[in-house]
Amino acid sequence: MGFQSFHGNAATVRHLREGLRSGHFPQALILAGPKGAGKYTLALMLAQVVNCLEPIESDGLPDFCGHCANCLRIAESTNLEERVAEAVAVRDEMRDVDKRETRILIQTHPDVLIVPPDPPQLLIKLGQVRTVIHAAFYRPPANAHRAFTIFTTSAFMKEAANSLLKVLEEPPERTSLILLTENPHELLPTIRSRSILYRLGALPAAEIEALLAERRPELQPQQRALAARLAEGAVGRALTTDLEIYLASRQDALLILRTALREPDYSQLFHATESYRGGADGQEKTINLLRALGSLLEDLLLMVAGTPALIRNLDLSVELERMAQGLTVDWIAATSSAVVQVEQGMRRNLLRSLSLDAMAVSLQER
Repeated sequence: MGFQSFHGNAATVRHLREGLRSGHFPQALILAGPKGAGKYTLALMLAQVVNCLEPIESDGLPDFCGHCANCLRIAESTNLEERVAEAVAVRDEMRDVDKRETRILIQTHPDVLIVPPDPPQLLIKLGQVRTVIHAAFYRPPANAHRAFTIFTTSAFMKEAANSLLKVLEEPPERTSLILLTENPHELLPTIRSRSILYRLGALPAAEIEALLAERRPELQPQQRALAARLAEGAVGRALTTDLEIYLASRQDALLILRTALREPDYSQLFHATESYRGGADGQEKTINLLRALGSLLEDLLLMVAGTPALIRNLDLSVELERMAQGLTVDWIAATSSAVVQVEQGMRRNLLRSLSLDAMAVSLQER
């Protein structure tokens, strides 16, 4: 338990813990890094260490026990998607008039308020920020420790972002706001200027492979290598990657590329794309396919650039090398644009199977 279970970015984690020890922890901070880098996990750990009822030390710095009542209550928010789904289900059962006024917030401990993007727009909304302001200024912490508010995204509605400035301009004592983001520049400059920025960088693939060997022993060495490369340095993504789903999507993505680059067999292609139907399942399946196709296109670009050691789909290196022969950067760029067009078409509810067929045929004509 404790910070020893957090992998990577040791210097950043140590700096934050030193701030807790000295009592100079920032009242507003931004944790920036790729999806799966551990931003949310680290934010919860910081909340646990200041609220722990049986605090300990490790490496000479503050740490949390992980088993006291406060640590356990905060840890109940670890599975954020599950907590949000529960909150949305409760809101859906409300009367329409109450439903419109209710915003999604997660709070398993009185001093730790978590603000996820509010569905269906998946934005931080004004009502959520107003609750944060009320909690910060008018509700004293349940104990003498620091209270935490964690914004899990930087996607704010304009009026919500402007309202948040009120807290940042005159931050209340014993309260810290943590904003999690993949891209700090999505936040208003006025918010960034009033916050301390910490970045969580990508971990080396070899380090992630070693972690997967420990945490996912069911994976074979080749599977671990693939999962580590696909994670792009993000521990959380590596630990949760469903290789079976990815490999199925990649097989269809390879079929599209083979159809475009070799003698086309449209009957096999049309048979595969026929399964990409409407509904939520079809949407998720199409998204997985497009992501797999994007991954293969990036690897082809690396092949063309003469850097095959950097590709992610290592198990396909021989076939990707053959595919890359004669390819140009312009063709790869045009194909990537075609993938984006399919994604945009999904937002307009275009028929997915036909969109994929049209894209595959257009690639063969380039």
